[in-house]
Amino acid sequence: MGRLFGTDGVRGLANETLTAELALRIAGAAAQVLAESDGQVRPTAVLGRDPRASGEMLSAAVTAGLTAAGVDVLDIGVVPTPAVAYLTDAYAANLGVMISASHNPMPDNGIKIFAAGGHKLDDDAEDRIEAVIESAAVRRPTGEHIGRARFVADAGAKYLEHLAVASPQSLAGIKVVVDCANGAASTLGPAAYRAAGAEVIAINADPNGLNINEDCGSTHMSDLQKAVVAHGAHAGIAHDGDADRCLAVDATGTLVDGDAIMAVLALAMKESGELTDDTLVATVMSNLGLHIAMRAAGIELRTTAVGDRYVLEELRSGAFALGGEQSGHVVLPRFSTTGDGLLTALRLLGQVASTGKTLAELAGVLTVLPQVLVNVRVSDKAAVAAAPTVADAVAEAERELGENGRVLLRPSGTEELVRVMVEAADLGHAQRLADRLAEHVGAI
Repeated sequence: MGRLFGTDGVRGLANETLTAELALRIAGAAAQVLAESDGQVRPTAVLGRDPRASGEMLSAAVTAGLTAAGVDVLDIGVVPTPAVAYLTDAYAANLGVMISASHNPMPDNGIKIFAAGGHKLDDDAEDRIEAVIESAAVRRPTGEHIGRARFVADAGAKYLEHLAVASPQSLAGIKVVVDCANGAASTLGPAAYRAAGAEVIAINADPNGLNINEDCGSTHMSDLQKAVVAHGAHAGIAHDGDADRCLAVDATGTLVDGDAIMAVLALAMKESGELTDDTLVATVMSNLGLHIAMRAAGIELRTTAVGDRYVLEELRSGAFALGGEQSGHVVLPRFSTTGDGLLTALRLLGQVASTGKTLAELAGVLTVLPQVLVNVRVSDKAAVAAAPTVADAVAEAERELGENGRVLLRPSGTEELVRVMVEAADLGHAQRLADRLAEHVGAI
C-alpha cells in the first residue's frame, strides 16, 4: 500500500477508505509502537472524537484495537483535538488518539495520534506504525493482560480548567458570537468563553452527527459575519470541526484571519516579554503583509513548509513561543502541543478586553497585500521544478516586484498540480504576473 499517514494523521472517506478494520489495525500498531509497558503498570491511551456519525463506529474500533493490544483506554468522548493532546500529557498516558477529519465534510473521518506528552508523531514513528500494520505482527495479550476501557466524565472540565490558567484575562464586558461548526467545540467552546466572563451567542452549536462543517465554521464565514453585526457583538470566533483552529471577525463583520491573529498575539507577547527571541513562526503561505508588519515591530518571522507539523518542528527546534498558519492553526507551545482554537480565541479576545481597543484596531497592524493563486495542472511536477524557463520567469517576476511583493511556486502534495502564488501591492499587477508564470508552468 502507499503511505498511510498524511500531513495530519490518517484521513479518508469513512467506511470506504477509512474502515473499522483499518482503524482497529492502526490502533493496535500504534499501541505496539508507542505504549511501552514495564510489566507493572499497564499502558494507557486517551481517546476522543468529534461528533460526526462515523466517529462512533471508529471509536469502537480504536478501543478494540487498543485494548486487544493490552492498553487501557480513557474515553473522553466528544472534545476538541487540543483537549486530547493536553489530557494525554495531563493523564500521563502513553498515547492519545483523536478521531476527526477536522474541517473536512461529514462523510470523511480521520485518526490523529499523539505520543506521550501530547506531541504529534514524527515521520519515524509513523513509519514504524505502518511497518507493524503491514506485517500484521501486533502482540495479543490474553486473560488479565487485555486492556480495559472506561469513560472519563470530568475530562472536559479538566480541559476547561487548563484553558482558564493559560488565559486568565477576564472577558467581562465582551460580547462574542461563536460559530462552533456543529463540531467538537459545540459544548466546550461557549463554556470556555462564558467561564472567562464573556457574553456568548453560540451558533451552529447543535451537532447531530451529520451537520458538522455544513456551510458553517471556519470554512464558511458568512453566517458568523452576519450574526456579529446583527447582535452588535465586539467580535466573532469561528472554529472548525475539531476546534484546533480559530478565525475571527471584527465588529463590522470583517474577516480577521490567522495571519492577523498571529500579528496581534505576537505584538502583545513581545510587549509582555513572552515572545522568545522576538520570533514568530509561520508557513510560506502567510501573506507578505505579515512579514512587513513583523519587520516593522522588530520581530523575526521564520517560515516553514505548509502544514502545522512543520510549524511545530520549528517551534520545538528553537523553543519559540508562537507560531501558526494563515488558516487559523495557532500554537502557543507553553500551553499546548498543537493548534488550539479555544486558547487562541481566549488570548485574542483577552487583548480586546485588556487594551480597550476594538479587534479592528488591533488587527490593523497588518496590511494584507493582494494575493493571487493559480492552480496549474501539469504532467510532471518534478519537471516543472527543474525547468530553466520557469526559474528564469520566476526570477524576472521577483525583480519586477522588488520588496513590494513575492512569488511562490508550490507543487501539490497529492495531485499533478503546481500552485502559482503572487503577492503585490496592486491586485492587477499580481494577476498579470501570476497568469504569465502559469503559462510558463503549463508549457512544461
